[in-house]
Amino acid sequence: MTAIGNDSEFRRLVADLDGASQRALSARFLERVLPLCNDMRIARVAQVAARPDASERELEEALHQARAVAVETHNRCGAECDWQEQAGYFVARAAIAAVSHADKLPGGAAWQAAMSSRMARTCQSIEQTEDTAGQEAQAQYRILSEFINS
Repeated sequence: MTAIGNDSEFRRLVADLDGASQRALSARFLERVLPLCNDMRIARVAQVAARPDASERELEEALHQARAVAVETHNRCGAECDWQEQAGYFVARAAIAAVSHADKLPGGAAWQAAMSSRMARTCQSIEQTEDTAGQEAQAQYRILSEFINS
């Protein structure tokens, strides 16, 4: 079993995955933070991202929806910095990564989905005044390890 202990190993292993594998892995990362976004469009994007047989058209439509949610949640966060809205924004960013072509994003789609998921969890931690952000990275290491070994 592949044990992952830091982000350098994590990033290297993610970079070695093909586009379909990155999308499948991104969908798993997204699934963990999905409860942090109340917009049902992101739940539908997550369903599309998780399907290996999703068509290019479905992926494009899902990407359009995820981008719309990202813009809306970013705008609602505003100057008062509503941390729950900010978490929703980063979940939408993870969704964008999950339905984007892996080679179009720095570090790949799965890396971007992982980082956005961590940011969403950080926002939740601030809102709830408890530190759970580090737990997200550890969970992602476990998810990637299980993914590679399956």
